[in-house]
Amino acid sequence: MNKSELVDKVKELIGCDCSKACAERSLNAVLQAIMHGLKSAKSVQLIGFGTFIVAKRAARTGVNPKTHVKIQIPASKTVKFRPGSRLKSYVAK
Repeated sequence: MNKSELVDKVKELIGCDCSKACAERSLNAVLQAIMHGLKSAKSVQLIGFGTFIVAKRAARTGVNPKTHVKIQIPASKTVKFRPGSRLKSYVAK
């Protein structure tokens, strides 16, 4: 499912009083709120759905697969997602 399909699904779930533009603004607002929460609080928990967490990756040594030269990969941050119980059971059906 891509973003356009997700917007269509949101519009369908909200009902007839919602335009596609309104559904897209709603989806974008939720995504912006999640990104803001990750930036400031380092985690966003949606009970039953899951938790988004900012995780740190340590610096490490990697190998260029083409030249086999070792390179140093700097430390970085990434986002991890842990699914909630309702999401796990919904997908398992």
